[in-house]
Amino acid sequence: MTRTKRLAAAAASVAVAALIPLTATPAHAATGPATHNGLTWQIIANGPEDTVEVGGGTVGNAYYGDTPPSATLPVLCLTVDGSPAPAGISIGFYNGWVQGTLAASRPVKGARLNSRAAADAVCQATFGIGWRQAEFHDGHYGPDLSQSGGWNFWGYGTLPTNTRFWVAINDQPANPWN
Repeated sequence: MTRTKRLAAAAASVAVAALIPLTATPAHAATGPATHNGLTWQIIANGPEDTVEVGGGTVGNAYYGDTPPSATLPVLCLTVDGSPAPAGISIGFYNGWVQGTLAASRPVKGARLNSRAAADAVCQATFGIGWRQAEFHDGHYGPDLSQSGGWNFWGYGTLPTNTRFWVAINDQPANPWN
């Protein structure tokens, strides 16, 4: 699938998703609202061929979270399809390639994100099967992209500017559900 088709499909999904209520909670999700600060990221740079780099910037706290669960922000969503990185992007430990497309859900209150499954469900309700919440370590680097890093990563997509996005981290207590 070409980048243009991927972006068009993501845009169409957003339009359809506006009609889908974000009230469904998966049966395996935790009950009760999330009460912990969550990790948030922002756009760091726009790159070639409709790519975007995201990361914590000067605000993101990957160890304890930086945003209270009372905040309402989009979830940073990801679908991995094996897309190769375009020329012109420098890839390394601190700025890997996600091998797919990034998109932002409609804004949701962090308290709704009471489990990783609940966050993934927001992405699936917005964009469809195969989408999930982006995770801090989703960026890959190395000759065959077999190594994962952290802090920032690149992917295809267009994201809203001047906003932060809920991002998961799998090895620190920096999620709203922690």
